[in-house]
Amino acid sequence: MIKAVILDDEPRGSRLMEQKLKLFSDEIIIEAVYNLPQTALAEITKVQPDVLFLDVEMPVLNGFQFLERLSEFDFEIIFTTAYNSYILDALRISAVDYLLKPIEEDELRDAIRRLKKRMATKANMPKTPAKTKSISKNKIALPTAEGIHLIEKSQITRIEALSNYSTFILTDKKKIIVSRTLKEYENMLSSDNFMRVNRSVIVNLEFVLKYKRGDGGVLELMDGSEIDVSPNKKEELLAKIF
Repeated sequence: MIKAVILDDEPRGSRLMEQKLKLFSDEIIIEAVYNLPQTALAEITKVQPDVLFLDVEMPVLNGFQFLERLSEFDFEIIFTTAYNSYILDALRISAVDYLLKPIEEDELRDAIRRLKKRMATKANMPKTPAKTKSISKNKIALPTAEGIHLIEKSQITRIEALSNYSTFILTDKKKIIVSRTLKEYENMLSSDNFMRVNRSVIVNLEFVLKYKRGDGGVLELMDGSEIDVSPNKKEELLAKIF
């Protein structure tokens, strides 16, 4: 059973989302519903959901600011909003889907299908053991609102740009959002097995499963994600992986 949490500042909106999800009660159980981002920040890690149905436009903290304040999370995101101007930002943090209100049943069904597929892929994803080298060379410090995370570089599958933020996506499903640009980390990781393959994504080449031919091509990673390669990066990439 998939454990779900709803965060929508409008009580009417959260009630409608609850009603729609009850149509899928054989697959999804609603663990909590929040109308205040501040309350969700304090409680969501205790709930340990598989997916968060997240509104974007909210007072005090919008959906993206909420994730940045949370800093580290291992659940999936499905955005539910009346605004279509945040779709690219949603894609850059690897959201499962971006549903525009009023949400149609078929669209919700497709989102749940994608969610189940992603969860299954992650469950079968091999874990990369940490390498035993010096801490200074093998780890990276990620400053967030709640403190500094020391992360093994070998546990980073990719880093994605979100405006002036960077989202680190790890092998254990966790995501860490840091208020620094992708360019800073591109320079920091240039000597490691990382490469910026387009304007928005740095990939750990250890997790590349397949290269698909094309203008720039597409990288398929072990977690099932597909990353477009910029044409001007194609030659450099092929030289590195072959």
